[in-house]
Amino acid sequence: MTISEKDKMLEGVFYDAGDEELVKEREYARNLFFEFNHTKPSEKEKRKEILQRLIRTKGSFHIEAPFYCDYGYNIEVGENFYANFNCIILDVNKVKIGDNVLLAPNVQIYTAAHPIDPTERLSGKEFSKPITIGDNVWIGGGTILCPGVNIGNNVTIGAGSVVTKDIPNNVVALGNPCRILREI
Repeated sequence: MTISEKDKMLEGVFYDAGDEELVKEREYARNLFFEFNHTKPSEKEKRKEILQRLIRTKGSFHIEAPFYCDYGYNIEVGENFYANFNCIILDVNKVKIGDNVLLAPNVQIYTAAHPIDPTERLSGKEFSKPITIGDNVWIGGGTILCPGVNIGNNVTIGAGSVVTKDIPNNVVALGNPCRILREI
């Protein structure tokens, strides 16, 4: 039995992002977020309907345009989710976002990764690692979440942070690389 490139992608092993199925699925998502990004702010119901076709939600949520992602179907958001302007989620792997999560402008969530070795990188292969964000989290503007990180519950991430390692529950963390400042 042959394993599909999509299955490889979701397992976090090297996969070919140029695979025909994956290219079609990315194009589908891009058409949806293009439509979303070009709606009027007053078209709230239309925006919500487009996003519900793109991402999985468990309840009330709001995402400001512009918004960008790779596939959409790998993103799961909990109740009372809010993403401010220019949110980017490269969801080549699962992105699970808990309840009561707020993303400030320009937050970037990257599950996609590339080999460090130049020969492997030039082969066109990629890999991915999932990202999880707990409940009651606020992520400050311009923050980048790197592949594979987990952010605990009741966490505040300071603006401009680059999160390269897991962040435990009940802390304020910030910086590049992101470090715990104090407990809450």
